[in-house]
Amino acid sequence: MGVEVSRLSNGLTVATETLPHLESVALGIWVKSGSRNERDDEHGIAHLLEHMAFKGTGKRTALQIATDIEDVGGEINAATSVETTAFYARVLREDMPLAIDILADILTDSKFDPNELEREQHVILQEIGAAHDTPDDAVFDRFTETAFRHQAIGRSILGTPETVQSFTSDQLRGFMERQYGADRMVVVAAGGLSHDEFVREVEKRLGTFRDKADPAAPQYSHYVGGDYREHRDLMDAHVILGFEGRAYHVRDFYASQVLSMILGGGMSSRLFQEVREKRGLCYSVYAFHWGFSDTGIFGVHAATGQSDLAELIPVIVGELQKAGERIDQAELDRARAQYRAGLMMSRESPASRASQVARQLLLYGRPIEMEELMDRLSGLTVERLADLSSRLFSSRPTVTAIGPVGSLAPFESIRDTLTTPRPVLHKLAV
Repeated sequence: MGVEVSRLSNGLTVATETLPHLESVALGIWVKSGSRNERDDEHGIAHLLEHMAFKGTGKRTALQIATDIEDVGGEINAATSVETTAFYARVLREDMPLAIDILADILTDSKFDPNELEREQHVILQEIGAAHDTPDDAVFDRFTETAFRHQAIGRSILGTPETVQSFTSDQLRGFMERQYGADRMVVVAAGGLSHDEFVREVEKRLGTFRDKADPAAPQYSHYVGGDYREHRDLMDAHVILGFEGRAYHVRDFYASQVLSMILGGGMSSRLFQEVREKRGLCYSVYAFHWGFSDTGIFGVHAATGQSDLAELIPVIVGELQKAGERIDQAELDRARAQYRAGLMMSRESPASRASQVARQLLLYGRPIEMEELMDRLSGLTVERLADLSSRLFSSRPTVTAIGPVGSLAPFESIRDTLTTPRPVLHKLAV
């Protein structure tokens, strides 16, 4: 039936995708504000605010928020990312007004009670500790911190124990008032619902929400790259080798997504076949590409034992360099099919559909039809992907490693090998 979009008088965007065969509705409020919108003294406040939104309003206690939604069999949750924060729910179609009421309530009338705040700060301290104790989580935090050194975009979303414990209720209110305005928000639903009815329910509860957020844009990001190593007494080492990626809006964004699938997107990918299947150098290896509004980052993550680490990185580097020489048509076709199948399968979930529409509205200002996405993918060629590879992997790398990393080659050796034209391939010194 397609996506329908309306805008309220205060500028709030409301969108729906009606799926008449469903008895449920997935809905949420997405805000174009995340951890990179924090000031230097606010590290972690966006994530804390997301937690505190469920800790009581003027008309509901924290328990009532939970019981009101669960009394009708619904679910409610929230998530904070680098550039967005989302508050979402899933209910049966007849309970859609209740879900909107609860979500609007926590955005317009949260109390930020000091006692609740103290308890939630303690919960997040445990979350920070758990992330630190999990090397495959910690290595990604160190990776972004190294790639975007001393910038909000590179900081951990969770914050630090010192910053999290420092926040007050007034600071939470101030951040929300500064960052949450109708011009930066979208309300989206997908499932068994009527667009007009949904718009009316949103209008009743959010039609008078403040129309403007603080117009100050977040700090422009600047990829730096570099090296971070942390020796820990572990069985395995977690390593990420990364490069500057591409922003959502640039021409090479979709090419970078497809390239990550060719290199490390499945069991047939180059890295999985060469590193794991042929050589048995690690139990886990994959590639990824993350796009942001003004930059991106491309990376390869691997986990391996200490004895294989010295050989692992040269093999990965060799595969990245080979991609700059040749990409096979069969590889491109397979990656395109994977990408298309992933999009189509995600559309079978109303929650995924609502999330996709919300992201498109926040990033591009409009929903993007599946046919348009397929056209972008069909325009990719093996020559273009090989050219992208040669440019991508000759830039300054980011190397991050946690565990028994003593045998990992020096950063300078990895960097110099990547910037040495093929076919001359220097051996990485240990």
